[in-house]
Formats: sequence, structure tokens, C-alpha cells
Amino acid sequence: MPKTTTHSALEPAHIGLSEDAKIGIVNTLNTLLSDEFALYTKTRNYHWNVRGPRFHSLHIFFEKQYEELDELMDEVAENARQFGGVALGRMADFLEHTNLKEAPAKQQNEDQMIEDLLKDHEIVIQFVREKIDEADDKLKAADAADFLTSVLEAHNKMAWMLRSHLTK
Repeated sequence: MPKTTTHSALEPAHIGLSEDAKIGIVNTLNTLLSDEFALYTKTRNYHWNVRGPRFHSLHIFFEKQYEELDELMDEVAENARQFGGVALGRMADFLEHTNLKEAPAKQQNEDQMIEDLLKDHEIVIQFVREKIDEADDKLKAADAADFLTSVLEAHNKMAWMLRSHLTK
């Protein structure tokens, strides 16, 4: 599990939230950004290295998913800035703060790749679902909860698409 320490000092943002609330939101967003980056990288890796009878369709499918993750990463980073934080941007920081594990070094088959990505999306879904409640109830930041809900919806859809590709 990632550290829960402040990822960076806050910049002045007079947006009606306490400093503690802003720190909590920025920390959540930077952990989420780290997860998005790790999942993006893994999805791109699988896009490059998929092989088997479904190569063509999975190559295109993984590309669609990493493009969506790329957009999500940008939105998450911009939200961290909107709450007065600094978005993480170094590989070392992403690896330190992510909830996810890198892809195995051993080449995986098509279904193993899909299952690995699905597992990661489900980890992100669980993390975001927990943080939506925290943002809304504890931090009194409905705007952060709404943004996290949109991220949750995107991951739910990507997870469903992955599940639909499984042959089992």
C-alpha cells in the first residue's frame, strides 16, 4: 500500500476547504495518478507484446485502453493542481505510491494479460470507491467526490470490457 504522507507542499488555493482536506484530496489524487500511470504502462506493454490467435484484436483493444488511461492520467494530475497540490511526475514517485504491481517479467499469454489488467482495474475501483466516500463524508469535498466518481465509472467500463474478452 502506498504511503499516506503529503506528496508535496500545497500552493495557496482559497477554495473553501481546510488545508487538511486539500492535503487528503491531493494525496488521494497522487496515489490515483500513480495507479493510472502504472496501469497505463502495463497496458502499453501488453499492447506491444501480445501474441496469439487474438493478436490483432487485442493489439487494437489494448491501444484503446491505454489511450483512455492517458486521458484519465491528465485529468487526475490537473485535479491535483486544482486543489493546490503538485502532481507527481517521476517514475520513482509513481512506483513508491502506486497500489499496483508491475507486469511479470515472464511473457504472458493473452488471457493472462487480460486477467492481470482486470485485477489492476479492480484494485483501482476499490481504492477510488473508498476515496469517494472519504472525500464526500470526511473531507466535505463534493467536487472531489464527483471527479472520483467519473474516474470510477471509466474504470468500471474498462474492467467490463476486459472481462468480456476472457475466454474462460
